[in-house]
Parts: sequence; structure tokens; C-alpha cells
Amino acid sequence: MRRALPIFVVLAGLLIAIAVVNPYFLEPPAFLAFVKRAAPLVILAAGQYFVIVSGEFDLSVGSLVTAEVVIAARLIDGSAEATWPVLALLLVLGMLVGLVNGIVTTIFRVPSFITTLGMLLILSGAVFLWTGGAPRGALSPEFRELGRGSLGPVPWSVLILVAVVAAAVYAMRAGFGHTLIAAGDNDRAAALSGVRLARVRTAAFMISGLSAAVAAILLGGFAGVSAQAGNGLEFQAITAVVLGGVVLGGGRGSVVAAMAGAFTLEALFTLLNLYGISGALEPAVQGVIIIAAVALGAVRFPRRRTAAAS
Repeated sequence: MRRALPIFVVLAGLLIAIAVVNPYFLEPPAFLAFVKRAAPLVILAAGQYFVIVSGEFDLSVGSLVTAEVVIAARLIDGSAEATWPVLALLLVLGMLVGLVNGIVTTIFRVPSFITTLGMLLILSGAVFLWTGGAPRGALSPEFRELGRGSLGPVPWSVLILVAVVAAAVYAMRAGFGHTLIAAGDNDRAAALSGVRLARVRTAAFMISGLSAAVAAILLGGFAGVSAQAGNGLEFQAITAVVLGGVVLGGGRGSVVAAMAGAFTLEALFTLLNLYGISGALEPAVQGVIIIAAVALGAVRFPRRRTAAAS
């Protein structure tokens, strides 16, 4: 947990800085609005964490988000009756894409970077072919309610986020979480101790796909239909996980810290926006964060040697 402490300090500092610029920020409506905006990225980061801590990558989640928003609009086409069946279909589709990523990576031994990069291109190409660059159809008011509406004063996005956080923490504290970390730390030792690496890593990819589906539902509900709904989200999710102190290569890191990394990234972008700094700098900021975090994680400080009695 010590490794995760800096991200909470940074997050607290950013929230205080935002409150200094905008005192209204810490009032419940404004703060809940911030959490609502951050919820899709936090959920994506949680899913990405499961893959990264197991020793793999998932670059397909951004294109999967776009595909799911476009598919939802085309199938629902404004119909309230189609909303819930399509929502169920989106969740199944997300897990199916994760299953394919997991099988190709673990059974066919294709590196996950290549597998999920290929899936990104496949989904992006399929969306463009299907829509011609202009999505058709419309999301129903019931669908939009999940991203924009609320239950009393609390937005649905926040309630869904709380459920995802609880599920992620529970999964990592259960036996599945221990085997996942073991697989990322030393896959050979884990295999010798009875861990079924292919099954565990495929499950991680399926969780990542499911998280992308949930994020797509919230993003579609909040922002509407767009052929660029998920552009760049895969890199934001990876940046958030790395910012949370999770080691690329697997075996170390906290899912809570990974989600805190997503909040930190959203808070940083909010602060830059308040100061009028162009959003075009966001990719550059993410690049700096990834390089700096990985470089700091790779530093090995010498241990003190104790004098041995001869």
C-alpha cells in the first residue's frame, strides 16, 4: 500500500488546487458532477488494471467503447422497448471481445500488445464500414438516463461506479485476485503451483471487455452517439493505471490506486481547463506521465548493508 500512497497525495493536492480556483467545486452538486465525468475512465482503468497486473495489455478498449455506442444507437433507434435487451447485448459483446483477446493471447501465444492492437483495428474498421463515418440511429431516453440522470441527488453514473469499485476490490481480495497477481509476478512459478494461467488471464481480458461495455453505456448516455466516442481512452486507462503505481509487466499494484490514478488524471485535465490551457495538450501530458511513472518504477535504490560479525 505504500507504493500507492503518492497517488492519493497527488489527487488530494489537485482537488485542493481546483477548489482554490473554483470554490464551488467542493459543494456536493459540483463534486458529484466531477465524479460523474470521471466514472467511465475510472471503470475502464479498473478493467485495465486486471489485465496489466496479470502481465498483459489491452489496447482494444477505446475502439470497443466506440463500437458499443454505435451499435446501441443503431439497434435501439430511439425505441424504449429495445433499451434493456440492447444493454444486455452490449455487456455480452464486451465480454465476448475480451474472451477472443484472451484466447488469442493465451492459447495461440500471440503477445497481448499485438492481439489487442489488431482487435482495435478490426473494431475501428468495422465501425467505419458500418457507419460510413456517420453513426445512424438514436439512443432512447431510458438509455440516456443512465449517463445523465440521477437517483435523487446522486447520479446513476456515481452509483454504478460505487458498485464497480466494490466488485473490483472484492475480486482482488478473493482467491482470484491472488492468482492474478501471482500470474503477473512469476507465471512459471504460478503454473507450477497449480494456477491455470490461460484461464486466469482470459478472465482478466473478459473483465476488461465488460468494463469497456459499462463505460460505453455511461459515455453514450452522457454525451450521445459519436464515431469517436472512445478515441484515446485505451491510452488514458493505461496512463491512469501506471499513475496509480501499478507495475507494467504485472505482479504489483492496487486496483484502488489504479482507480485513484483515473481520478487524478481527470482532476489534472479539469485544472488545466480551468486555467485555460488547451485540451490539445492532454495526449502530451499523458505521454509525460507514462514515461515518468515507468522510469520512477524502474529505479532500484541500493539497500543498506549491515556489517556482519566475523
